[in-house]
Amino acid sequence: LKNYQHIVALAYAVKEINEIPQILTNITVGFQIYDSYFNAHSIYHTTILLLSSHKNFSPNYECEDSCSHWGCRFQNFPLYGNSVRHLQDSTGRLCAFNKQFPSHCFYQMVPREDLQYGGILALLLYFKWTWIGLLVLDTDDGERFVQTVVPLFSKKEICFAFIEKSFTFAFVADIINMFNKGAEIRDKLMDSKANVVVVYGESYTVVFLRWLPYLSLQDHRTNMPKGKVWILTSQMELTAFVYQKYWDSEMIHGALSFTIQSNDLAGFHQFAKKRKPSRAIEDGFITDFWQQAFGCVFPSHIHRVEGDLCTGEEKLETLPAAFFEMTLTGHSYSIYNAVYAVSHALHNLTVMVRPELSFNNTAGDEISFDKNGQLTIGFDIINWIFSSKQSFHRVRVGRMDSRAFPDQALTIHKDVQPLSACSESCRPGWSKKVKEGGPFCCYDCFPCPEGKISDQNDMNDCIKCSDENYPSKNQDLCIPKCITFLSFEEPLGLSLTAFALALSLITVLVLGIFLTHHDTPVVIANNRNLTYTLLISLLLCFLCALLFIGRPEKITCFFRQTTFTAIFSMAVSCVLAKTITVVLAFMVTRPGSRIRKWVGKRLTISVVFACSLVQIMICIVWLATFPPFPNVDMKSMKREIILECNEGYIVMFYYALGYMGILALVTFAVAFLARKLPDTFNEAKFITFSMLIFCSVWLSFVPAYISSKGKYMVAVEIFSILASSGSLLGCIFLPKCYIIVMRPELNIRESLIKKRI
Repeated sequence: LKNYQHIVALAYAVKEINEIPQILTNITVGFQIYDSYFNAHSIYHTTILLLSSHKNFSPNYECEDSCSHWGCRFQNFPLYGNSVRHLQDSTGRLCAFNKQFPSHCFYQMVPREDLQYGGILALLLYFKWTWIGLLVLDTDDGERFVQTVVPLFSKKEICFAFIEKSFTFAFVADIINMFNKGAEIRDKLMDSKANVVVVYGESYTVVFLRWLPYLSLQDHRTNMPKGKVWILTSQMELTAFVYQKYWDSEMIHGALSFTIQSNDLAGFHQFAKKRKPSRAIEDGFITDFWQQAFGCVFPSHIHRVEGDLCTGEEKLETLPAAFFEMTLTGHSYSIYNAVYAVSHALHNLTVMVRPELSFNNTAGDEISFDKNGQLTIGFDIINWIFSSKQSFHRVRVGRMDSRAFPDQALTIHKDVQPLSACSESCRPGWSKKVKEGGPFCCYDCFPCPEGKISDQNDMNDCIKCSDENYPSKNQDLCIPKCITFLSFEEPLGLSLTAFALALSLITVLVLGIFLTHHDTPVVIANNRNLTYTLLISLLLCFLCALLFIGRPEKITCFFRQTTFTAIFSMAVSCVLAKTITVVLAFMVTRPGSRIRKWVGKRLTISVVFACSLVQIMICIVWLATFPPFPNVDMKSMKREIILECNEGYIVMFYYALGYMGILALVTFAVAFLARKLPDTFNEAKFITFSMLIFCSVWLSFVPAYISSKGKYMVAVEIFSILASSGSLLGCIFLPKCYIIVMRPELNIRESLIKKRI
């Protein structure tokens, strides 16, 4: 059945030639196919018949008395043998025995056979296979193969475990002897320790190799061992009889085959896909092929229906590779090139050019012959891969170049090494586990769990990366983690630094405005000393934010949290003191009030000192028990090493935050109660709004701080510091600066008296 692809390749090549007028102008190429019935000698006999007159067999026939060379006649156009040699798709030695008359030789459409011998030897040496078996077809070619390779291989210290001559194609009379010979070979393979077997045979030899698992002369037949590597010569193809369609192909899985160098033809796949019995009327082979390949029958060929009927719409691409392949095999590619060789030879003859034959086919390959008529291309080394449901893949693992020096002719693709094992190798990133109940060499591959890697093939266990590294995406190597912290150079750190410095500059400007206008009613009415203390505290808060940026050091970690909480508590205490002062000042104006004795500098100093002292004591206890320190966090982030400040006694950190929150709530409550005081003294509404912003910021800070990691956690805290401090600066002082700078007419005593009235 596999030979049908050769027919399709021939038809496709003829179709292409007839569609290219540049090659043969006004000439149409056709073809006839003769069946050799598995006998190569029939090909030579038929060829000589074509050259003889009146269909009589005349080996020495001459076209004319004056012509001393073979010739033939193509449509009324004389083609002399000296210009167009005949084409031979065979690996036989016909030319070798005719050295006296080299012009009578055929052009061979296959590479030199000695190149193949050298390729097999180079392959064995490459993989260091020095103990092999040899299985050849029992023919003249097989005997010549043995006589050639045995001394050649022996010179390179390759030993032969056995040399067996296989059966040839036999009819019913010899079928018993053929099976007995097969059983003998099978038992020989079983008993041998050689894991590599070189097979030399014809295109159909694989058909008989499929029988080996079912043959044995022993009483207890055992299964064919796995792990044997079959090296097949270029004459052999993957083929099968119809009854072998669903036979197990495990025995030849992983075989290495030398094939004629070939290339993909863009249009062949579609050409083959369109072939249907109804569309190929002149194809005398397609009906029989169709019925055998698909296991059905056409109604026109039967009287009584038994089995499935052929619809004619079955798809060739669904057939097993042993029956038909949608990509050209090496043999079919040679037939394709043979048609082009004939066409180019005819073209050369019509334009009266040199008879040497060289051309590029449609696949882009250069087809040329040497002076002996031998093809100058090499061999591909193909790995046969069988998977489930009889699917078959050809993997090119190397090449034998006919134009290279002998020691450089073999090329092996290291990324596609041939398979010859029970299980495929577990690549890096996977680990192997022996199959339950199976031998140690049969295993399954499992991906490494998260956080682990395997950096070699077939590792039993995955290993965990050190804390300084993390697994790659493919989990096949450990990559060093990058060190990260909020630095002044990165955009986030640079932005926060600029923001903090800008707010500090604004605070200095506000303080300068108040100092310049210290004797104006607006400044006097807002308690100058308390105002100056508050502004200086806010300035220090903005500058404290810079302690959080940069590489964490022992000194910065030790002071940054405690310094900020103490200074900011002083700022909030100042706001609380201002609010209390406003409330008491209003109450003093009432007739008969007894609160006058509480109003004064001592009250504001006492409030600021007392409220700040509590926070300072919390910070002292914190620093004395378990202070903050620089820390390297390797676990929080998958790909980063975080340089951070560990807060030490984290409970004290939340105590400090909690105390600031209590101060803010008390200030907010007092300011809220004083919101309806007269406008002259009323700062309460601005203080209320600033405390509302403060509480919103720090209530959002806690969950954001807990959920973030690394430099983003630090950025959250810096933003909270700047936002809360900026709210006090903006809400309390910007309205007063507006009056002082933009509306000086309101900053006079008469204006304040009017507002009181």
